[in-house]
Amino acid sequence: MNLETYLQDSGAALADTFAEAPLEQLIGLTRERLLERPHGDLPRWMAALEALPAGPADCDLGVDALRIGQSGEHDKGAVKAALEGLIPWRKGPFDFFGVPVETEWRSDWKWQRVAPHLSPLDGRRVLDVGCGSGYHCWRMAAEGAKQVVGIDPTILFLVQYLAVKRFAPEVPVWFLPVRMEEMPADQQNFDTVLSMGVLYHRRSPLDHILELKGALASGGELVLETLVVEGDAQTVLMPEDRYAAMRNVFFLPSEAMLELWLQRCGFVDIRCVDESTTTIEEQHATDWMRFQSLPDFLDPNDPARTREGYPAPRRAVLVARKP
Repeated sequence: MNLETYLQDSGAALADTFAEAPLEQLIGLTRERLLERPHGDLPRWMAALEALPAGPADCDLGVDALRIGQSGEHDKGAVKAALEGLIPWRKGPFDFFGVPVETEWRSDWKWQRVAPHLSPLDGRRVLDVGCGSGYHCWRMAAEGAKQVVGIDPTILFLVQYLAVKRFAPEVPVWFLPVRMEEMPADQQNFDTVLSMGVLYHRRSPLDHILELKGALASGGELVLETLVVEGDAQTVLMPEDRYAAMRNVFFLPSEAMLELWLQRCGFVDIRCVDESTTTIEEQHATDWMRFQSLPDFLDPNDPARTREGYPAPRRAVLVARKP
């Protein structure tokens, strides 16, 4: 896919979602990161993308391993070689023409925990913050969302998204390589906003929640998933340095404190719909993500603790409404 064409198509598709000036700002940032000051590996990733068969293809985006095309439709060895050019694959899984892409995260498991608690997506505009490869964006489009916009600053994830978009060009999913703090403030142009796995990376979690609120239309729904610790409404953990080998982890609240944060930011109808410990079956290294993963970050003598001695990763999903 030609990146200039993608920029033009994105601008046209998003013209009804964003006002003219904010959209120009977003397309300008995207142009800078894809064409004017691109990542050094972008040519290699785009070559891998272009090595895939030409689209479109028959796709099923409503299944756990998103199915792109039919098995046997193209040479599996060539398809696999092209997809391997986009390693590491972190969010998925996918199946391209019978080639299974086993990603680091079983994102379908998270979807199964979240999806039953979403307001019906049919006809809604959705923003997925920190969308990774776009896996959940495609799942929401399959549920009938009018438009899904995924944002993530990682350029490789955008190219992985384009690997699906190549074969499903008419599905209304769009990807912008920007951070939430770079989004136009207080546009109030989305019916549903998801922030999953982002809050604990933010130095100011309340500012992030307020940014999410500003993207929501009145009556809109926020889905917030983040790392939590056990405790009461006054409990929060701030790691001294790393947490599960990650340097950029700042605040891990209790579920009760997270509810308080949402309340203080003006949300109502707040409810926790899931709280569970992340398992090594849900997050682990694979042939498609060959770096260290969760099993390497836990205490080998006590898997209930990280190797730094903190409680092992536990995640809560909260759903709330903007008045």
